[in-house]
Amino acid sequence: MLNKIKGALFGFAIGDALGGTTEFLTKEAVKERYGQVREIIGGGVWRLEKGETTDDTAMTLAVGRGILKNPQNPVSAIGEEFLKWNASKPKDIGNIIQTVFEIYEGNWFEASKKAHFHYLNEKSAGNGSLMRCLPVALAYKDAKKVEEITKLQSKMSHYDVLAEEACVIYNRIAFHILQGMPLREAITNNITGSIYEEALKGKTPACPPDGFVVNTMRWVLYWLLKEDTFLGVVMGAANEGYDSDTVAAIAGGLAGLQFGFEELPNDYCQVLLPKNELEQLALELDHFFKGE
Repeated sequence: MLNKIKGALFGFAIGDALGGTTEFLTKEAVKERYGQVREIIGGGVWRLEKGETTDDTAMTLAVGRGILKNPQNPVSAIGEEFLKWNASKPKDIGNIIQTVFEIYEGNWFEASKKAHFHYLNEKSAGNGSLMRCLPVALAYKDAKKVEEITKLQSKMSHYDVLAEEACVIYNRIAFHILQGMPLREAITNNITGSIYEEALKGKTPACPPDGFVVNTMRWVLYWLLKEDTFLGVVMGAANEGYDSDTVAAIAGGLAGLQFGFEELPNDYCQVLLPKNELEQLALELDHFFKGE
């Protein structure tokens, strides 16, 4: 179990670090500038240090820590972790989340709703809650609890139901992989009958891999179904450009969960700057999941 949980968190962060180099570039610009990004090198729009990750990993760690502080009702604890992270003046905060932070007055759900209707022109279907939801599926044994907390953590900042739906489907897939179901079977079972069922045909998505949550999820599923190796998944997503850190991170989380930490390339794991925090969270989630 620890191998899977640790694989998910490190796989996520590797995707984030690889994609952070190419974020906001087009696929053509990535090719022109780098040829192909195959190593964690930093740089990019955020001038990342080698091994540095972005808001995707930071908020994922925040969700995991919040759950462990108050597992039955973690919203306020997750929120405290969000505020702590925001106070650290991070390089990168998504527009929707930044808006919610600015108008937050003690109730995350009110801030989320207000942001959606009064500040974001009813456009809060970004991928910011999808990028951080994975720890929910790694923490709880009960599928209903996973779904409940997944929805709540999404609604804390993203009012649009499309964001919530993507998070639920993603964490259902993660939950089933953690229970031993193969990744492809878990994907098939959980996207059949949904707006993402088209991904099973294996065609390249007819949309950019941008910050719209539906587009992000389509590209995540594409890479997971197209590639048979962990590095194939995260490198494919990273070299596609656009919101590449988030797509590669989200896809890398499920790929890492499937393959397990022991199958991940050690040099990629060791270069990650937050490796100690990832290791600690993995250990604590493993203890919690086992009821220790």
